[in-house]
Amino acid sequence: MGLLPLIFTSGWASGINAYAVVLIMGLLGRYDGLSTVPPALERTDVLVIAGVLFLVEAVADKIPYVDSAWDVVHTVIRPVAGAVVAALLAGHSHDSLTTLAAAALGGGTALASHLVKAGVRMGVNTSPEPFSNIAVSLGEDVSVAGLVTLALFHPVPAAIIAGALLLAGILLVLFTLSRIRRFLRRRRERRAARASMA
Repeated sequence: MGLLPLIFTSGWASGINAYAVVLIMGLLGRYDGLSTVPPALERTDVLVIAGVLFLVEAVADKIPYVDSAWDVVHTVIRPVAGAVVAALLAGHSHDSLTTLAAAALGGGTALASHLVKAGVRMGVNTSPEPFSNIAVSLGEDVSVAGLVTLALFHPVPAAIIAGALLLAGILLVLFTLSRIRRFLRRRRERRAARASMA
């Protein structure tokens, strides 16, 4: 039960940027000696891969439309990463049912926050200028880094903030649903126009 807030927060953060979660947890576990961080995340090869992929995502996530394509690819990756991190966090209990429940919570939360992120990004991509993408992406990066760090030291406040952000994100997506529908309709019209010209 004590790990639930950390698992929830890491799941929320994994749905936004899974590579940042692995990188931050691994670095804090390795250099700050946090016992809650699974040793698998502290391995050099894991940290190097997470670091490289974090840098790629940091660039892709700030380019309009590329960010949405990146989100489509990560619809599977982020929830799986959230489930794996959660299972590793719960792995200390040596109880397979606890590990399975943790993986379900982490993966489910990651999927929910990923869908919110993808929906918000579709809404942001309807704006004609690229600066909103950069601002939203930087806000996500800071939120993930801050909440994962906070969760490792103070899991309950971090989980409360992550829950509030998830709820606010759902409300924002519902609010921008009309913009997202217009965006998708224009995209289909462009594809149809290109297909008719070919």
